[in-house]
Amino acid sequence: MNMLRLPALAGIAAALSLSPAAAQAAPASAPAANVAATAAVSYQTVKVGKLNIFYREAGPKDAPTLLLLHGFPTSSQMFRNLIPLLADRYHIIAPDYPGYGQSDMPSMDSFTYSFDNLADVIGKFTETLGLTRYALYVQDYGAPVGYRLATAHPERVSAIVVQNGNAYDEGLDNDFWVPVKKYWADKSEANAAPLKEGMELKATMWQYTEGVRDVRHISPDAWALDQAYMDRPGNKAIQLEMFYSYGTNPRRYPEWQAYFRKYQPPMLIAWGKNDKIFPPAGAYPYLRDLPKAELHLLDTGHFALEEDSAAIGALMREFLGRVLSRGK
Repeated sequence: MNMLRLPALAGIAAALSLSPAAAQAAPASAPAANVAATAAVSYQTVKVGKLNIFYREAGPKDAPTLLLLHGFPTSSQMFRNLIPLLADRYHIIAPDYPGYGQSDMPSMDSFTYSFDNLADVIGKFTETLGLTRYALYVQDYGAPVGYRLATAHPERVSAIVVQNGNAYDEGLDNDFWVPVKKYWADKSEANAAPLKEGMELKATMWQYTEGVRDVRHISPDAWALDQAYMDRPGNKAIQLEMFYSYGTNPRRYPEWQAYFRKYQPPMLIAWGKNDKIFPPAGAYPYLRDLPKAELHLLDTGHFALEEDSAAIGALMREFLGRVLSRGK
């Protein structure tokens, strides 16, 4: 596998708000006494069908497994700060989807880029690694991938952590989705034009910086890496196809909501409340179907882990420590 060479990209120059929905206040930082300063993360690939799927792995293999599923336009690198906060206690697996990060990027002629296919690959990935039980962390694109896994095999999911990932119509009722919905209705070049603008550096930076408390604490390496991956020949066409495929997700919402109601998976919702893509309007409806879910609103934006990985790590340690047991 050829590692990506990044182009030189110019960069730009702990308040935690909790919403008490069956949740107790959590510390702003993970307990230092129990958290390794660094984690022995391994970077590996595994063959899934004809595809090389890259993944990060850390933690003891006999511990409860956490499957971390990334959003757009990023990769498993979005979890680089979270993994060390949890790896002393959990077995962590964070893959890159096909066409993202360090996983293979097959041509659109040889692979159909859709949420159904991404979920199928990640499902087979978990089986290849022998993962029979895991807690999900889903963000952005990770939600429709993860919820497809959960509804296909509810017995495998021990808990769910949701961070700015949608499963309700209310979460798509904002200005960001207007041009996207136009493209779903009419896959024309005219409707594609504004979506293509969303794949350029200015828009990628916006995803990371909009709604944050202090942009000086957001590493420019994050958007530089994401943009470098998107700037690979052929990748923006893949991303445009994934924008179109996102239109298949709202049709699945009733199925996912029925899964929530029937199986009542333990759920922690840690949501960047200043997100202009997935605003808090998409977070609250989870409580209709999962009244015991914990909802925490954080004073940050779309990529909440960039600014609040310590806070989210602390919330996860407390939550998972209650709902999971070692080896479960």
